[in-house]
Amino acid sequence: MIPCFSVHRNLACLQRALGGVMWKSSFGPAPLLTAAPARALIDDQISIKGHFLQPQCPVTVCAQMHSDDGDLWEAFAHYNTNADGNVNLTRDPSVGGSYLGCEPMGLFWGLQPAPGAREGLRLRKKNVETPYVMLLSLLEGHVSHSERQSSELAAVTAERWYMAPGVRRIEIRQDGVVGTLFLPPGPGPFPAMLDMWGMGGGLVEYRSALFASKGYASLALAYFGHRDLPGPQNRINVGDSYFTSAFHLLQDHPQVCANRIGIIGLSFGVYLTLRIATQSDVKPSCLICINGPAGNTIKLMDEEQMENGQRYWTYDDQGFVSFRDISLPANIPPENIVKMEHLACPLMYIVGEDDMSSSSMENANLIEETLMAAGKSQLFTRLSYPGAGHLIEPPYMPNSRSSLWSVKPKKLVTLWGGHLAPHAAAQEDAWKKILDFLEINLRRVHGMMR
Repeated sequence: MIPCFSVHRNLACLQRALGGVMWKSSFGPAPLLTAAPARALIDDQISIKGHFLQPQCPVTVCAQMHSDDGDLWEAFAHYNTNADGNVNLTRDPSVGGSYLGCEPMGLFWGLQPAPGAREGLRLRKKNVETPYVMLLSLLEGHVSHSERQSSELAAVTAERWYMAPGVRRIEIRQDGVVGTLFLPPGPGPFPAMLDMWGMGGGLVEYRSALFASKGYASLALAYFGHRDLPGPQNRINVGDSYFTSAFHLLQDHPQVCANRIGIIGLSFGVYLTLRIATQSDVKPSCLICINGPAGNTIKLMDEEQMENGQRYWTYDDQGFVSFRDISLPANIPPENIVKMEHLACPLMYIVGEDDMSSSSMENANLIEETLMAAGKSQLFTRLSYPGAGHLIEPPYMPNSRSSLWSVKPKKLVTLWGGHLAPHAAAQEDAWKKILDFLEINLRRVHGMMR
């Protein structure tokens, strides 16, 4: 269990729940809703239970939470109490609402924007030094979003953190490299991860914060769309030397094990991960690639990169754009495909079979076939998840099947794919396997890997 955090709650409506009990009866104990642990890392399961209720009666458990942008997200599920008047989300099935069946964390991965919310929302943590604060409520009867007049029986709050106590967050602006380094508690040295996201740009820190909470130093790297990088921000203006410098910066840190560094990339970050790993002056210990290409239709720092890629965009009947065809191996010039035969470390490739933003299965096949032809098939591990979309992230946060991509020069909503329940199952399973993979290849490794 995580020790107590000091946190400024910006949700005034949560204050009324801190006492826990919201309704009392003269005939016995007041209904009680508990969530344990009340403060935990984002990938920890929470046990949610209702007590002192009427036996064999319908109840609804609701979750509400504000994003860092102030948008309200919510989920609800219908349960029936047992003969003792209790309900246990770890044991009991939901019979309606945001999800069905026994899903202990369904109220978390089932979150969706509240009715009337802004278009195209996607839930992403911007400030990892604060938690998500979840208000969990217990209501009489089986109710929906539109039936808030139902009596609230009890409520409780739960804090969900990416950053554990003692983790250090250090902004990096060194040798032209723009990123944020997260270090676990203690002197180290620690195995480490270089962490790269996709063409959404900016600096995404929450996965790195969680890696550090698991004992890995992690450098979240910006390479596109950040004010501290060379402009303009609508294209990649850094080349191979930038990524090499980032790897060496991590490698040279006094609290990092220089020969125990992995690289993780999602989407376009996969191409960069593979590109870095096959260069002669960079020798990572392992790679994790999530739904991304083994090549690129354009070269890095290409003046016309955005325009060249647009010819592969496709649109659905709502006008939402898919980038999937950009990464089809058949559309990538052979000279722009990474020389996978040069790979010298284990690679885990994670596929969401409902990925609508990248041709992940085709790229996984290409990588596997290339490594097999080079006699290196033992280096390749594939995880493939039916019903999962593009954005396979740390567990228990909801998937957005589509979200707003850009407003200027015109509004674009992009398709990611994935269905809530199978995508949530994929995130939970993949995260456990990622940690196992790192345990084997970064912690248990003996001797130098060079």
